[in-house]
Amino acid sequence: MKKVILLIDNQKVVAIIPARGGSKGVPRKNINDFCGKPLIAWTIEEALKCKYLDRLLVSTEDQEIATVAKEFGAEVPFLRPEQLARDDTPGVEPILHALDWLSEKEQYHPDYICTLQCTSPFRKDYQISEALEILVAEGHDSIIGVCASEVNPYWMKKIENGKLKNFMPTAINYTRRQDLPKVYRLNGAIYMARTAVLLKKRNWYTDHTVPYVMDKLSSMDIDDLVDFKVAEFLMKECLANEE
Repeated sequence: MKKVILLIDNQKVVAIIPARGGSKGVPRKNINDFCGKPLIAWTIEEALKCKYLDRLLVSTEDQEIATVAKEFGAEVPFLRPEQLARDDTPGVEPILHALDWLSEKEQYHPDYICTLQCTSPFRKDYQISEALEILVAEGHDSIIGVCASEVNPYWMKKIENGKLKNFMPTAINYTRRQDLPKVYRLNGAIYMARTAVLLKKRNWYTDHTVPYVMDKLSSMDIDDLVDFKVAEFLMKECLANEE
């Protein structure tokens, strides 16, 4: 472990939290009050605890979000262009923009890039550290947070001409949950890559991308109002148990 820490300590690692102002599921979601502080603050505070991060930035087009992010300790050295804050903007584009800005304006060239979505308030600092340790020590291109899928695609159906059909083409008829293949879903909590790879591929995924498997709670992603209310209830339970 000491060798891994030394490896990372010799690298520049930047974390970027993308947070646009135009969220649709829950208006102003990223700075809405969530158990006593803005939702984005939960991710900022955990990231600041991570011993490996060289810098922590928030990428936003929204001045109010920028102000809140700075209050909780994140850097906001620029406002993202409006065209990179639309509903159809690919998630990787604001990250590439931030890397280009840091290179051009500050001559800052991180070795590793980490993206932390602020809609994952249960993700902990030790998970950020563990994922980075795996990425650096094992020499992968990237590592992405996943969790066991709540719905197995081998039991999913599609509708064709009004009839139910198997979603997955397979000759095997699984009748017991225990027999189903283990499948995972992206949880949105952690994306990390070697910066050179991300800039070249413009994608988090390569043939050398590995998973960082996380538990169900830390994988919770807030997308709509129901998610928000459920997450608030669970966070209050967690905070009460810590007292």
